[in-house]
Parts: sequence; structure tokens; C-alpha cells
Amino acid sequence: MGGTAAVTPNQNTLIAAARDAATRAYAPYSDFHVGAALAFADGSVVTGSNVENASYGLALCAETVAVASAMNAGTRGGLVAVAVIGGKPGGAPATVTPCGRCRQVLNELAQLGGTDPVIWCAGGAEVLELRLSDLLPHAFGPANLG
Repeated sequence: MGGTAAVTPNQNTLIAAARDAATRAYAPYSDFHVGAALAFADGSVVTGSNVENASYGLALCAETVAVASAMNAGTRGGLVAVAVIGGKPGGAPATVTPCGRCRQVLNELAQLGGTDPVIWCAGGAEVLELRLSDLLPHAFGPANLG
């Protein structure tokens, strides 16, 4: 009968968590720091920051780091919101959206819980609000393999 009601994340709080995560980025090559924060239905928040590598193709995006952290902690679904922010330290934040790879990685986590999370892409005074399905229409995921 009952069940646990999903916690609605606060946009400003989640963006602040993403901004804080960006301060921990390892970006010696691009000097472009990205932070991501994932909010789950139980109220938990997991963050990640980009991690660059001298072999550029091996870099990890903030969203992918956050998803890997969540999965490593045993979280398999319940993703309700994502905040992403990026920019150069000391510069104006840039409105960035998740790259194609990150959209797919986020989709995997979202499909495990049957959600279509809101994505807040923050930068300066602007916050672009989209659904993951808007960023990755007709996504391929776990349901396609059944």
C-alpha cells in the first residue's frame, strides 16, 4: 500500500553541489572544469567531476564519474534529476549539456529505474532545463536487449 514518496530535488541545491564538484576537477589540459550532481528519489545526491588524462581519449566526464560512483555504491535506479555546470576556474560558468557518451551513461541508470530525469544545465544566470529523453530521443538501453 504505502511506499516511499520520491523526494523532489531543489534546483539551486543540486546546481550548488555540481558547482562544488567542479572545484575538484582534474583538468590540467583544457582547464575546463565540469561538475555534475545526480539526485535520487530517496533524497541522496552523488557528485562527480571531470578527470582528464594525457591520452585525451581516456578522459572521464563529470557525469560518467558520478554515475560510476552511484553504481559503485549500489544505486540502480531512482535517478530524478541531474545538474551540470562547467567553465574555467575564475571565469564565467558555461552552460554545458552532457556529451553524447554521458547521455547514454545517464540513460542506462535512468532506465534501470524507469525514470526520465530532469537535466539542469547551469551557467551564469541561465539554467537550461531539459528531460533526458529530449537530449537522447529513442535511446538504446537495457529494455532493448530483452
